[in-house]
Amino acid sequence: MRRIATVSGTVNVAYAWRGDFDDAEVTALRAEAFEAASPEGDRSWRALVDEHSLGWVVARGGDSLVGFVNVIWDGGHHAWIQDLMVATEVRRQGVGTGLVVTARDGAREARCEWLHVDFDSDLRPFYLASCGFTPTSAGLMHLR
Repeated sequence: MRRIATVSGTVNVAYAWRGDFDDAEVTALRAEAFEAASPEGDRSWRALVDEHSLGWVVARGGDSLVGFVNVIWDGGHHAWIQDLMVATEVRRQGVGTGLVVTARDGAREARCEWLHVDFDSDLRPFYLASCGFTPTSAGLMHLR
């Protein structure tokens, strides 16, 4: 595990690639970040990331989990940002950007060539201006 400690805005946050977490704290953060309970119920985040992820990033303000992002991949050159979550009390203080930067670095060290992200239009300034992604054309198909 590689740790990066930085100050995001006015809060001191430590970022950890493949950092330690427990299911309950990620489930609570997800409910707060997306303003809804998980449609999957009480899932095991640890089992999910262990089975499907290149890595993940945890952001901690002291002992509290204040951010989390999952980085999924195709097993080769492509990685994707998924489920970026930031606690309400530290939003707009650079925590989300710190999560993406740490995820980018982890994917790069794993020899991925591309980092992808999908987002709603209201998040365009964050992902393009703050995080450095470039716009692309993409498609989406609703399955249920």
